[in-house]
Amino acid sequence: MAFLSRMKNVKKLHCSLLLVLVHVCFAQADYAPFFYDNGPYSSNGNLALFSLTEDTPVGTEIYALNGTDPEGQEVRYGLSFEPGAKEYFRVEPKSGNITLVEQLDREVTEKVTVFVMDANDERPVFKNLPSFLDVPENSECGSSIYKVLAVDRDTGSGGSITFYLQTNGQSSKFAIDRHSGVLRIKPGEMLDYERSTTHFITVVAKDGGGNYNGKEQVMSSSATLTINVIDTQDTPPSFVGTPYFGYVYEVSVPYSIVPTPYDMFLPYCDISPLSYAGTDGVFSINKTSGVISLLTYPIYLKREIFNMKVKASEVSPEGNLMDYGFTTVVIRVVDLNNHPPTFYGENGPQNMFEMTMYEHPPEGEIIRGLKITVNDSDQGSNAKFNLRLVGPGRMLRVVPQTVLNEAQVTILVEDSAAMDYEKFHFLTFKLLAVEMDTPERFSATADIVIHLLDTNDNAPKFSSVYYIARIPENSPGNSNVVSVTATDPDSGFWGEVKYSIYGSGADLFLIHSASGIIYTQPWASLDAEVKSKYNFYVKAEDAEGKYSLAEVFVTVLDLNDHPPEFNENFLEKTMIIGALVKIEAQDDDAEGPNNVIEYSIMKTDPENIFDINADTGEIKLKSYIKSMDIVQNITKQNDCTWSVVVQAQDRGSPSFSTTTVVKIDITEATQLRGPWASFFVQSRDKPLHILGMIAGVISLMVVVTVFISTIMFMRNKKSNRILPHRRIRRRNKPPVTFKFPNSGEKLLIQEPEVMVGVNCSNCNIASGHPLPPNHNMNVVTGHHWSPNHNVSMVSGRHWPPPPPNAPDGGVAEKKFGYLL
Repeated sequence: MAFLSRMKNVKKLHCSLLLVLVHVCFAQADYAPFFYDNGPYSSNGNLALFSLTEDTPVGTEIYALNGTDPEGQEVRYGLSFEPGAKEYFRVEPKSGNITLVEQLDREVTEKVTVFVMDANDERPVFKNLPSFLDVPENSECGSSIYKVLAVDRDTGSGGSITFYLQTNGQSSKFAIDRHSGVLRIKPGEMLDYERSTTHFITVVAKDGGGNYNGKEQVMSSSATLTINVIDTQDTPPSFVGTPYFGYVYEVSVPYSIVPTPYDMFLPYCDISPLSYAGTDGVFSINKTSGVISLLTYPIYLKREIFNMKVKASEVSPEGNLMDYGFTTVVIRVVDLNNHPPTFYGENGPQNMFEMTMYEHPPEGEIIRGLKITVNDSDQGSNAKFNLRLVGPGRMLRVVPQTVLNEAQVTILVEDSAAMDYEKFHFLTFKLLAVEMDTPERFSATADIVIHLLDTNDNAPKFSSVYYIARIPENSPGNSNVVSVTATDPDSGFWGEVKYSIYGSGADLFLIHSASGIIYTQPWASLDAEVKSKYNFYVKAEDAEGKYSLAEVFVTVLDLNDHPPEFNENFLEKTMIIGALVKIEAQDDDAEGPNNVIEYSIMKTDPENIFDINADTGEIKLKSYIKSMDIVQNITKQNDCTWSVVVQAQDRGSPSFSTTTVVKIDITEATQLRGPWASFFVQSRDKPLHILGMIAGVISLMVVVTVFISTIMFMRNKKSNRILPHRRIRRRNKPPVTFKFPNSGEKLLIQEPEVMVGVNCSNCNIASGHPLPPNHNMNVVTGHHWSPNHNVSMVSGRHWPPPPPNAPDGGVAEKKFGYLL
């Protein structure tokens, strides 16, 4: 509003303006634009306090409106005056500049109102949805059960809200007042826990619509109200999945079972057990199981269809029959193929089945949330069809696979591991029923949607089965060692992982239970020389105790914190020319190069007489010093003793060293020669080495003696063995003539008689007498000869022949005169 105040010399005009912000882009804003308040005497801002003299010329730009939009969209400005009022000002829509267009008069008071028109840019917002609501099943129809609240920040029709329910083409037992949001049970409708335990209601809140960006726009929001029906003891037994159909073959015999739907055996009642009754003279029912049996041969029946009434009564704890329910079982004998297979739910034919269950149900378990019946009203082969389940993988299996007439469809879990919430939040399957032996091949399909709920089915898993860490030995307490990581794909608190460590090597370490960072105990002191290797187990555990393990190997890195040390600061050694003396230092560091020692001679007088092996510490004379004369020439005195300063230095970083003085007395070599002399000289300070060598030589000699004795024994044993008995066949041969080379005489040998059946091992062939061991014989004469000597087979002379002055005076030919 603006009023002209009457002043003597100056007239001021006060205007309070409401501005309209119009977006030129198509994006929807979430927050309204606003003006800047730049102060009461500013020439731009929100025009909250502004004055103007009456002599201001027409056409003068008197003010600049200044506003913005939180989303950064372009704003537009406008002025609105009361009906019939004179329009003194005009505003440029884009810049916000206000111009005086009429002459002002201080005697005239004018009221000016500038309006900002609302645009329908806000959705209705629910205040109490989504929500869960428990409603007893005996609630009266028409009663109020809930009130939905929603707000819309727009004004006018854009801020008005109406409510309605989204039914998705399905009937609902509920209604909502479109203005108040009060949710009621429809008149004539009742909640039934036995039919449905849960109802999901989608509530839609819609505004009255309005202009936005030059177009009419209606905005709405939706939310879900879950109604849980509370059971009450009010229902008599009620058969589900009706109508029931049974069938019998013409070749059936009395007391055979009539196939009926599975649901018929389990009519609903609240708590009490049931008792079945029913008979019509052709069929009877078991009062406990509800199994229907045939009483006669079907070939004697006059009808094809039989309607058998079955009564199910509740049984009290005292055994009395209470509330009861009836159903009719239609039993057919013959039929024509005039019905396709049909799927039934609890309320009749149905082709969409939906349920919610936890992931990884046990394999072989029946999914009981799906109550599906399939029926073909035909009989015989016309009602025979296959059931098949088509879906992702082989998670589920349908039973039965072959149906005759009607069956309760049972879905069994086949692959529990594949039903994983971490992979699928919901599963969709197609249930197919196709006739088998009919020319029509009628079929039916139904969709099965299973929503999976998460369970704690995963144990935390480490990123590695083992972790290797290294830490310097001088690390203070609370030093970080290594960080382990385990993840659990389960949702919510089941996916939270807690770490712990245990094992014999874990005493010096701690682990942060949430982060998995392993660090040393505050009081821990690591020493690689005491212990350089630790290993222990780290455990990752979820809220329900599922866990996995990983092994941690910690190596304490050695630092060079120990210098080499000699056993004594002054050593005395005797050196024989040509031999060595050895010194040795110890370094207590745990590993190389910190404990690797290099030896060097720091000082000796005179110089250049000794060499030292840097690795072993062996000291020897220079190669040109080979006698005591050379040593004495160097010393110029009879005392051949040197004091040598030897340094032992490790290879660590930084390096440590220590020195010792070695007094070396040089003497002549002993009378011993060869390698044994060198050995005894070098080992004169080590008597255990000499004793070990002597023991080794004695052991070797014992082994060689035993080996030779064994060979001789085996050889003698082999030569003394008895050959098997054999028969010698007499053969007539002409006499053999031998000619001696020196005499020209001839010797005629007749074939001797040979004993038949005599053992020929070590015996005289001529006489048959046995021979002593290790002796051979003359074949003709039977003379013995010593081992390693050959004998003439004719004359018995020794071979090689005797010397020329031997009694025989000649050499016999080495020829055999007789062949066995």
